[in-house]
Amino acid sequence: MSAPQIRPQPQPKVVAHRGASHEHAEHTLAAYVAALEAGADGLECDVRLTADGHLVCVHDRTLRRTAANKNLVSTMDLAELNELDFHSWKNPWAELDDERPDTDEIGVLTLRKLLEAAADYDRRVEVAIETKHPTRFGGLVEKRLVEMLQDFGWDKEGSPVRVMSFSFTALQRVERTAPGVRLVQLIDKPQYWQLLRRVIGDDWLIGPGNELLAEHPKLARRMAASGHTMHCWTVNTLADLQMCQELGVEAIITDRPAYMLDALGR
Repeated sequence: MSAPQIRPQPQPKVVAHRGASHEHAEHTLAAYVAALEAGADGLECDVRLTADGHLVCVHDRTLRRTAANKNLVSTMDLAELNELDFHSWKNPWAELDDERPDTDEIGVLTLRKLLEAAADYDRRVEVAIETKHPTRFGGLVEKRLVEMLQDFGWDKEGSPVRVMSFSFTALQRVERTAPGVRLVQLIDKPQYWQLLRRVIGDDWLIGPGNELLAEHPKLARRMAASGHTMHCWTVNTLADLQMCQELGVEAIITDRPAYMLDALGR
């Protein structure tokens, strides 16, 4: 279904939240490829560290929702995760669909594989990486992340990567070791902004949830006037998009990149 186009206003970048996750299983290569083919400006992912030190794209601490497994991501090796099915939960009838293309996907998507896909694409693709905290590994998550960005040459100014977190401390770790990478302080409660606005760096971005902005319009206006660039999540309706445009949000993170691009006339 195409979206009705909304009246012209500043155009935010469209970032695919865990890929085109409205139609595809989140954090799968198929979801990210679909987002890129739709024209998304960027890709968003969550990362967790496996027991043997690999960064993988998984949102939840446990694997119950997306892989029908009761274990924690942090207690499993990459080889064990690659034995699990992260794909069919979104469409349990997929195996009965003769017209469904064979994607040859099995196992968990690693951050390295996602970054390789972004690097190999025929245009610039931005990548928003959220580190999840608290975690048993603490700062090792950011250490491994920065090391990987260095492998790609993406730890410097001009990098297509930005790192996001609800953890102020986690973002400080990245700032110390990769000062050229853009940082996004995620915010989901109004009281957190009152604290964080006093301590985050002048060049840090802020990432409020769209529900926070909608429920607290005065706070939304104060954030917009703070001098910090805003990236907003998770923007899935035309009303959310309109609000973000009125606030001058630079990028929207959405489960529905094709729908939002259509609404923007792109």
